[in-house]
Amino acid sequence: MSAISFQGVARGLFAASISIIMSNCAGFTPQDAPNAVSVNQNAALITEPTAPLPYALVPINAQVLQASNSITDTPVSTFTQIPGGNYRNVTIGVGDILAITVFEAQAGGLFIPKEASVRPGNFVDIPRQQVDESGHIVVPYAGSLKASGLTPSALAHIIREKIKDRAVDPQAVVSVVEQRGVQVNVLGEVNSPLRFPIDPGGIHLLSAIARAGGPKYPAYETKIKIKRAGRIYTQPMASVLHRASEDVLLAPGDVVFLTREPRVFMVFGSTPSPGAVGGVNDRRFAFDNFDMTLAEALAKAGGLDGTRSDSRSVYLFRFEPKELLESAGVEAARFPTRAAPTAYAFDMSKPDGMFLAEQFRMRDQDMIVVSESPGTEFIKLMTVLNSATTNAYNIGQTIQGLR
Repeated sequence: MSAISFQGVARGLFAASISIIMSNCAGFTPQDAPNAVSVNQNAALITEPTAPLPYALVPINAQVLQASNSITDTPVSTFTQIPGGNYRNVTIGVGDILAITVFEAQAGGLFIPKEASVRPGNFVDIPRQQVDESGHIVVPYAGSLKASGLTPSALAHIIREKIKDRAVDPQAVVSVVEQRGVQVNVLGEVNSPLRFPIDPGGIHLLSAIARAGGPKYPAYETKIKIKRAGRIYTQPMASVLHRASEDVLLAPGDVVFLTREPRVFMVFGSTPSPGAVGGVNDRRFAFDNFDMTLAEALAKAGGLDGTRSDSRSVYLFRFEPKELLESAGVEAARFPTRAAPTAYAFDMSKPDGMFLAEQFRMRDQDMIVVSESPGTEFIKLMTVLNSATTNAYNIGQTIQGLR
């Protein structure tokens, strides 16, 4: 083979290598899913691309930090707004077992015979009975009485009024032997799920959870749901612990349900490769505490990759209420929705950026993106070209050796 023909073969092999690389090696190298070319070629219909999603790019500063953290620290909904709260007086409910005792001032009345020593005492115990589904009980000579919704003392007063014209200066005492209509249920991720009656004077939410053995998981991974009057209200348990006003009084029929719902954040870009940090083969991380900061989140993800990251361009993506952006001096009127896509920009190459990151509070589903340095793309391209030229040279050397 002549030198000219060999050079031609080498040039052809080099061009073929570059062509294969630039075409994503379609149909030549193994792949575990259809590539972009295949997806586009086989589509029956391709719609027109939409305009890019508008978002606000907000460089972080002290004012923005304060506005963001104020929203993070304020729950969207609170247990204090649940209707029917502040339940303190234990009332009689459907299904309760009642004991009623009627006293008379002297013998010869409605319940005590005239004959002396026929029976001891000046009172009579009415057989215990359960409040029926309509909320009523039956008392001799008083008839059917509405009991549900009343306190024992209120029901005793009604009984006295009903029999006072026939009994001798009667007095009545009503007690709840077994509460079945004013119970609450504590279920879910607690150590001892149970149903129990509300104590006289009421019971607070955290006290009820403590009676059920406490939560199985840390407070920052636990959410509390209260079902009342057909609606469900949800709060993180850590929020209830940090705000005394959220430890509300429970009402009859409440269902308290604890679930384990860890909050997570995601990290993309120029951070250590998945699996490089503690064997965690993931870019989705769970919170370690209730008030994790951006600095803590980056540290958990392994920090910035010093070989390819741009420390001046670290971003946190989330949806923010437009009111928050406006309070930080950002014009948010152009966004059609209440929550505006927002990218917070941090310059971690400066000390103040580090301090701001240490104070910036994370939220559930936040996305952190660490940009690559401008030279990284050039290095990637040179790596590809170097690989292609090396392969072409090796092939050429092989052919020359076969001459």
